Amino acid sequence: MEKGGFQNHPLMRLTLALTLGLLLLFWVTNFGLYFSRMSLRPSSVVAYYNGSEEDFRPPRSAPSMLETTHMHLPMMGIVLLLLTHLAIFVPLPKAAKTALIVGAFASALLEESGGWLVRFVSPAFALVKVLGFVGLQSAILFLLIALGVFLVRAARASPEEPRATGRHSRTRTRSATTSE
Repeated sequence: MEKGGFQNHPLMRLTLALTLGLLLLFWVTNFGLYFSRMSLRPSSVVAYYNGSEEDFRPPRSAPSMLETTHMHLPMMGIVLLLLTHLAIFVPLPKAAKTALIVGAFASALLEESGGWLVRFVSPAFALVKVLGFVGLQSAILFLLIALGVFLVRAARASPEEPRATGRHSRTRTRSATTSE
């Protein structure tokens, strides 16, 4: 493990696979939340942030948006840190990894700032919100798939973990006892 060999340890693969499963559900709920309020049409973004007399919807307030941003920024940071950090181990060219990392974080920033720009600068920034959402969701999905494929391939290529019959069994190897 100390040499970056998480892909060779069955419990690490299990933990990562379960984490990817939860993050896939997180990704699905992102769509539910976004599309319950807006669509990919910039006009719907403007109506959500600036209010709509037709729908009797008031504009979003700065304190409400600040509260949302306050929770989104650390969550996005942690999720993207986890996914992009693990993606470093995926066998892709360095340029592709760099583009994926920068693209994921830039999309998160665009998505979060898009609403602020629409509400307090100009409705013309609605496309920033849409592109940020699409970019972030695409990056997260790509990361989840790439990491899932990587874990499956690692599980197939990994030798079986040594099995011991008891806590003090002599059949255990030194590496099996030090990696737990």
